[in-house]
Amino acid sequence: LQIAALMSLMGTSMAFTSTPSFATQSSSTSLEATRRESLSSIFTTSAATLATLTTLSTPAFAAREPRPEYLTEPTEAFKESERQRDEFRRNQLLLKKKFTSLLDRLTFESTTEAELVTDLDQLRALVIETGGLPLGIKKDEMVKIIRAKKAKGFWPTNVEISYQGLTREIAYQQSPNREKDTANPL
Repeated sequence: LQIAALMSLMGTSMAFTSTPSFATQSSSTSLEATRRESLSSIFTTSAATLATLTTLSTPAFAAREPRPEYLTEPTEAFKESERQRDEFRRNQLLLKKKFTSLLDRLTFESTTEAELVTDLDQLRALVIETGGLPLGIKKDEMVKIIRAKKAKGFWPTNVEISYQGLTREIAYQQSPNREKDTANPL
């Protein structure tokens, strides 16, 4: 935009300062003098116009904020967040170990109805205690493992009731709508 305005001004200043084509020049020195005068007036006008345009309009990059500097050392907030992240991962690994040990006992060791019900109830209590499943254990995978045990044969009604209670509790804990709105009567 600035360059276009400058070029148009240069064109108009040339129109006013150049000698008309119908005038005849008597000597080459007067032609050179006229050319010099017109060129110097063009450059003077152009320089003045350019200076005016640059002072009136601010460039787009002047309004931006400066780029942030990159830190060489991590900040205290970052170190604290890393510590919390590591602590969370360690807790999740411990919870996963508890869940896998219960699932292993359910699938490989438990054979009686009482043992199966106890294992499923302990899994449900662990889901309630932890507020859901730990990282690395998915509901579908756990259901597949338990259904494989069910498909092997011995699966009484009380075991099915405990299994349904476990799946309902997992669904409840994983639901985003766990918090009740007491002010809303609906």
